[in-house]
Amino acid sequence: MHAFDILGDPVRRRILELLADGEQTSGAITEVIRAEFALSQPAVSQHLRVLRESGFASVRAEGARRFYAVDPSPLSEVDVWLDRFRGFWDQRLDALGTELARGRRASRTSGVGKTRSTSERNTI
Repeated sequence: MHAFDILGDPVRRRILELLADGEQTSGAITEVIRAEFALSQPAVSQHLRVLRESGFASVRAEGARRFYAVDPSPLSEVDVWLDRFRGFWDQRLDALGTELARGRRASRTSGVGKTRSTSERNTI
């Protein structure tokens, strides 16, 4: 399966988001996904299997428990594809940073946040 086929499914994206926070048991993943998407346990297991077989997740057994983790390798395909588009948002983010810095400078030089002297407060 192509990386975007895997990531195109909201359930699988959510599972990867959970795994991005660290290794999770299949039970913990199932609990969250069932609550958020109203899926059955077998349906969640199917999504975990797709992630595992496509290389997006790895699993390790510890007794009867299964621990899942993100495997970042397939995400490099997405990163390469997105690289063509980074220039669009990098320029905008740079411009936003410039405007934020300009606003901070303007507020410092205009006296915003300065306390008024006693005589200024008494004349108001």
